[in-house]
Amino acid sequence: MAKLLLKLQRYFRRKPVRFFTLLALYLAAGSLVFLHSGFSGEPTVPGSPRSPAAAEGPGLPYLGVMQLGRGFKAAATMPAGPRRHGPWFKSTSKEPSERGKSRDNGGPRSRALRGRSGREKEEDRARYVGCYEDNTRRRTLRGMSFFDYKKMTVFRCQDNCAERGYLYAGLEFGAECYCGHKIQASNASESECNMECKGERSNTCGGINRLSIYRLELAQESARRYGSAIFRGCFRRPENVSIALPASQLMLNMSVDKCVDFCTEKEFPLAVLAGTTCRCGFPSTLFPLHEREDEQLCAHKCAAEEFESCGSAEFLLVYQTQVQDNRCMDRRFLPSRAKQLVALASFPGAGNTWARHLIELATGFYTGSYYFDGSLYNKGFKGERDHWRSGRTICIKTHESGQKEIESFDSAILLIRNPYKALMAEFNRKYGGHIGFAAHAHWKGKEWPEFVANYAPWWATHTLDWLRYGKKVLVVHFEDLKRDLFVQLQRMVALLGVPACEDRLLCVEGQKDGNFKRSGLRKLEYDPYTPEMRKAIGGYIRTVDAALKLRNLSGVPEDYFPR
Repeated sequence: MAKLLLKLQRYFRRKPVRFFTLLALYLAAGSLVFLHSGFSGEPTVPGSPRSPAAAEGPGLPYLGVMQLGRGFKAAATMPAGPRRHGPWFKSTSKEPSERGKSRDNGGPRSRALRGRSGREKEEDRARYVGCYEDNTRRRTLRGMSFFDYKKMTVFRCQDNCAERGYLYAGLEFGAECYCGHKIQASNASESECNMECKGERSNTCGGINRLSIYRLELAQESARRYGSAIFRGCFRRPENVSIALPASQLMLNMSVDKCVDFCTEKEFPLAVLAGTTCRCGFPSTLFPLHEREDEQLCAHKCAAEEFESCGSAEFLLVYQTQVQDNRCMDRRFLPSRAKQLVALASFPGAGNTWARHLIELATGFYTGSYYFDGSLYNKGFKGERDHWRSGRTICIKTHESGQKEIESFDSAILLIRNPYKALMAEFNRKYGGHIGFAAHAHWKGKEWPEFVANYAPWWATHTLDWLRYGKKVLVVHFEDLKRDLFVQLQRMVALLGVPACEDRLLCVEGQKDGNFKRSGLRKLEYDPYTPEMRKAIGGYIRTVDAALKLRNLSGVPEDYFPR
């Protein structure tokens, strides 16, 4: 042994560089072992019975359900880095087993029955109307169409049509999808719609010259399209119509396309059909587009197109053209340093980027970020490069949930979203980018169960931490923001201390989607949540609901709870 050590000593005297290289490698290995040990062990949650900090300061009392906190890491132990995601969690649950596939047998009659049962399960997003005749020369549904002779499913067809704003989706020949606003043919016998879907043998996709048609219950009326125009609805004529809609032209051969083309040429974002008169204008306090009327009141046929409605002198049909409303597009940094730091806080996947887009349009000022995302900077979020304490931005995006980070802000807008939707959105972002999608292999592999086990408890603790440590917190539910954007934006802008210009907020309603909405073309065609996942997430929802009500706030929306 002594001889070996003597040889090594002589060797390293002749080769000192190798000695120092080995020494550096040894120290690096030791550092990695030390860092790894810092993340192991059973962590605790501030405020839980096992945490010594539970009795300190005001905050949420222990809620029993907080046993969801098994495996919580304290925020103070989180490593610093360019992007900090808050607490992480360990899971002791086993990976879910895959469901067995059911065998498919039987003739046309049994397939029709199976198709009907499949339709009943899908009634939350579409309602089956019936089997209809179709003709290759004069289609029953005359909107967009696409074919897939290998992977066509009912869900895929419905989703494509709903994404483009159509009211009806029809499937034919097992592989063809047709969209439209009206059914322009007569019924056929249900037994004639007897062909299996190419990508889903348990469902029926029409037949030979026969369409299985669905009415898309969840198709947003505001997203219905006619060509390049978006349908906004039927509205009563405003009192000062010539002021509210300053441009007009008499069109004896009126059609939707003619009116939209006229208003596009005049560079107005609204095309309004009033019988034989086409009017153009902007959403304004005189014509805010908030009180919609029954569409039957506008159901007067166009002179040039028998299958289109053109409204009347009293009830107007409104479409949004491709002309951009520039009244809310100007943005800049704050003219003087902000006296208070306002957080725009949310769990990842809860719509923070979309909320930033809305706030920038509504206030005219850039928003900042606790992190830096080059892709968002390149898409127009110029406040992304500023340090979050610069004071040049109207509010700061953050996903942080530790006490120290939360107390760095003077007030906050806390954006909360249904955890089932938020988890899927963040999983898509993590594996597909801001408007991309995770690959099918990620959903079916180990990544999804591990992701839910780690992130689902964080959804609850993120809200609980902000309610406990936040100084002045305005709670906004993502679902309320989508449903009633004007009112919710008014609340948010008021907290930010910026005078709310009503015309500017109306402009935001017309530009609300921006470039940060995922297309529906690749939505999952199955439920990725196992019963075990739903049971755990249901407990987190009840905890957050109780915490909100404890502060005299409205609880979570009803659709958070499983039906």
